Amino acid sequence: MDIMEIMKTLRHRYPFLMVDRIVEYSENHVVGYKNVTINEPFFQGHFPEEPVMPGVLVLESMGQVASILVAVRLGEKQEGMIAFLAGVDKARFRKPVRPGDRLVTKAELIRLRGFAGKARVTGYVDDAVVAEGEFTFIVGATLKKEGEPGEEEAGE
Repeated sequence: MDIMEIMKTLRHRYPFLMVDRIVEYSENHVVGYKNVTINEPFFQGHFPEEPVMPGVLVLESMGQVASILVAVRLGEKQEGMIAFLAGVDKARFRKPVRPGDRLVTKAELIRLRGFAGKARVTGYVDDAVVAEGEFTFIVGATLKKEGEPGEEEAGE
């Protein structure tokens, strides 16, 4: 799945689209990657003397790959929907991710019931585990509560 197909599936856009390619996917697993470059905006402040990808952004990239897994699994049922991250359990950071690295994410579906599920996600750089965790997600059209004003209604 190239970047154009990814953008049809995910609603994220620059600077928050953190998946460059999906190289393998099925109903139960997905493998994708993010090429980490020195041009990433977060490296300006994290840390200029020793640039390291922030852990929360490593998890975000991994979560976006996992959401492709959800899209593949739900197929047409997920069209127009978003897989929202609802929880992260057992998160561990093993090694830093630096400019020039390719962050490869492997996600395996643990369970999916209706529009809620859980995936085991592992991030690698050069075959070394850099991060891992279990992500819980819900799939929906929006996070707004019923009766909340939408963007078009806000400020009226």
